[in-house]
Amino acid sequence: MINHNPPSPEPLHRAIARFGDVTVLVVGDLILDRFVNGVIERISPEAPIPVLHGRGESTATGGAGNVVANIVSLGAHAIPVSVIGADNAGDSLARMLGELGADTAGLVKQRGRMTSSKSRFSALNQQVLRFDEEEIKPLGEVERAELIRRFRDALQRADIVVLSDYGKGILLDGVAAELIAICREAGKPVLVDPKGRDYARYAGATAVTPNRKELGEAVGRAVFADDEIVAAARELIAAHGFDFVVATRSEKGMSVVGPDEARHIATQAREVFDVSGAGDTVIATFALALAAGADPVAAASLANAAGGVVVGKRGTARLSVEELTGALFRSHGPTAHKDAILDAASAARMVAAWKAEGLSVGFTNGCFDILHAGHVSLLHAARAQCDRLVLGLNSDASVRKLKGPGRPVNDQHDRACVLAALASVDAVVVFEEDTPLALIEALLPDILVKGADYTIDTVVGADVVQKAGGRVVLVDLVAGKSTTGTIGKMRAGGSIN
Repeated sequence: MINHNPPSPEPLHRAIARFGDVTVLVVGDLILDRFVNGVIERISPEAPIPVLHGRGESTATGGAGNVVANIVSLGAHAIPVSVIGADNAGDSLARMLGELGADTAGLVKQRGRMTSSKSRFSALNQQVLRFDEEEIKPLGEVERAELIRRFRDALQRADIVVLSDYGKGILLDGVAAELIAICREAGKPVLVDPKGRDYARYAGATAVTPNRKELGEAVGRAVFADDEIVAAARELIAAHGFDFVVATRSEKGMSVVGPDEARHIATQAREVFDVSGAGDTVIATFALALAAGADPVAAASLANAAGGVVVGKRGTARLSVEELTGALFRSHGPTAHKDAILDAASAARMVAAWKAEGLSVGFTNGCFDILHAGHVSLLHAARAQCDRLVLGLNSDASVRKLKGPGRPVNDQHDRACVLAALASVDAVVVFEEDTPLALIEALLPDILVKGADYTIDTVVGADVVQKAGGRVVLVDLVAGKSTTGTIGKMRAGGSIN
């Protein structure tokens, strides 16, 4: 069965909220990326070649190191395990990974081994030359034994494993197969970003993440259409025992293919500046989401959104949780019904993403026990003040404390679902406290809206919003409409119309 429907955004936000609890073990080829920027204003008198006048340079962790950097930037924990040279490039990589916050105990420095490095020279953001310094060779016996030992030590602390194969030697000569076998024995999922045509070396992995070209090379024929992608992926699954294949397809998005089901996820249209490291971002995000409890399709949707962000950046890019949340918002549009019910942490990320999009965010709150015309009017007026409206909803316990033991009439789940279905409400957050002050402090909305029966100095959180540069708006209420009045009519046996 082939399905093109995107997953609901609600489980995606739940997965992002759990990123901070995830630890990813990353094994593969570490590369030092160097970027030299300048301008070209003349041709060399020595030869018919341009002269680049340097205006600055920077370095970054590339290869498997970029996977690590993306994991850390998304708020998770990363343990890189690899063998690097005892040279300047190796020292720089170890230092930068440590500064990122990664656990560098798994790095083996070996004399006689060259650390791979790539230098990219650009003029006016256009790359004019790449200079590679590397020596491709498999691990020696001692290096391999030490790598396996450190891998076993780190595996106990990891939730998921990523093998990032850049073909520089770390995973050659059966190392990948040995690591996969150890993962299987330990019950840990292992994902592979593959290199080359021979996927037998990755047999038994949970999943591989080739791009469309790599997938075609692995099966010995070009693949383009959906059915061709599915057939090629299932050929690899049957041959090598993968649980599923995640194929990245550039402007076509991504495909998640299992033995019996396939899902195709459309990409977002974005201006592409640089694809350097986009695959690293994709597998890092996919691994985090999978370890955080998302199913493969939901994980791929997050990874697809992440890839769409980094191709819009220059250089070996990585992204933040806020950027990822913003990308999800763009891909799904305004959330609908129960998908708009968020916890406080997810709401804070959503608000940050909305603000990053240049949208104004409003906030109002209440019990909203039995929805009536007064509530609808208030919410409509509040939404008219902003681009996006977050509604803070008192929990059942909070309502009982404020209104008495007979309330609420409708529980918090039902109240949240009804409110989330309104066109004027973009997100609903249930809070347990008597007041929404802590929630307002976490969200820092641009506009705080309450009914005109309040004064600004009695509105909870008014000082917080105003101090942050926001404003408080009091809107008129519909006369004679209240939940208490409605309940009174019901108890008296009268009409509620």
